[in-house]
Amino acid sequence: MDTGKCALCMQPPKDTVVVTTRRWRVVHANDELYYPGFLRVVWGIHVAEMTDLSPEARQEFMTVVWHVEKAVRDVMRPDKINLACFGNWVPHLHWHVIPRFRDDIHFPDTIWSLPRQEPDSLALEKRGFLLPKLAEAVQQSLLPLTG
Repeated sequence: MDTGKCALCMQPPKDTVVVTTRRWRVVHANDELYYPGFLRVVWGIHVAEMTDLSPEARQEFMTVVWHVEKAVRDVMRPDKINLACFGNWVPHLHWHVIPRFRDDIHFPDTIWSLPRQEPDSLALEKRGFLLPKLAEAVQQSLLPLTG
C-alpha cells in the first residue's frame, strides 16, 4: 500500500497532538468553528482496517477510544457522542470521537450532512474554552496506557 500520500501517515501540520505513543496518537480535529472537542484517535502505522491489527492491538486501540470518549463526555458534557471509523477518503485506521449537542448545526444528522440550523456562537465559544481542560483530561485518562 502506498503510504507516501496518506495524510494521517504524514501527520498533518494542522493537527494538534494531545497524546502520542509509538503505536497511536490522539489529536484535535481542529474544528473549533463548529465542533470544539472533536478528537481523532489515529493508529501509528498505515493499516486500513481493524482486522489488520492483532487482537491485542485492536483491544489497545479500542481502549484508547473509550478513554477518549469518556474524557470528552466528562469535560464537554455533550448530549451525545458520535464514534465513527470510515477511512473512505483516508484509508488509514482512525476513529472520530465527536461531541454532539442539540444546538450544533447538523443535529440530529451526521456532521458530514447538510446544516440544519445556524451555529450558536456563544455556546461554541464556551465549548472552545474547555479545550485545554479536555486535553488535560485525555492525557490523565491515558496515563496508564502511555507508561
